[in-house]
Amino acid sequence: MASVLPTSVQPAAQRVVEHHPANLRGRDFVVGDLHGCMDALRHLLRSIAFDPTCDRLFSVGDLVDRGEHSEAALALLDKPWFYAVLGNHEDTLCAVAEGRVRRQWWYDIGGIWAANVPDERLRHYAERLRALPLARVVGSGKERFNVLHAEFFGSDADLDAGSFSAEARQQLLWGRELALGNGDPVRQRGLSLTYCGHTPMHDIRQVGSQVFIDTGAFGQDGKLTIVEPKALRRWSVSVETARAEGAAALPLP
Repeated sequence: MASVLPTSVQPAAQRVVEHHPANLRGRDFVVGDLHGCMDALRHLLRSIAFDPTCDRLFSVGDLVDRGEHSEAALALLDKPWFYAVLGNHEDTLCAVAEGRVRRQWWYDIGGIWAANVPDERLRHYAERLRALPLARVVGSGKERFNVLHAEFFGSDADLDAGSFSAEARQQLLWGRELALGNGDPVRQRGLSLTYCGHTPMHDIRQVGSQVFIDTGAFGQDGKLTIVEPKALRRWSVSVETARAEGAAALPLP
């Protein structure tokens, strides 16, 4: 778990909330915090028979840090089927690239992979990441679900408005009140099912309207998890198992 980045160094995102129509041609999936665990992702995409021509994969953020393949995870941003929200680790990368946070602070929370990454390339990554929204809304009505990184207190209407205070933005990226039992789920009245990560769980856990799907992919006993909201199905695999089954040789869609 990372310490909270001071609010004073967190700039507003370029886009706040992005809406997506329901997927009428294929399936939608949501993946937990990736943290560079690309072998596990390759394994899971094969397990779900992911079809890049019609399926979509939404990410709760934290593509980078901790695991071994952060730059490969950032390359997912070029895939037309991949839709991420900004996570706190991406927010930190941006702060480092923009000179507002020391590299060493970032290294201490998992950014050591970037020790030999030139400043110019890091700024390129930051430019791409700053374009990510803080939340994504998929579908409408009873079929709607939301995707964000940490936590949100409010209704769908509040989320759609996107008028987030500095405190609300901090919670979207770094909040753990709900996951740790310190937040009142009643404050989420009117919020559709919302998939998030940030706080590693032993297994998927729903608190109020939020479904926590970060199952600690980078950890020794952790796994990467993908869920299919409409079908209420889930798949999980550890990096160790994925590699043992040849996932490193699998191509991405």
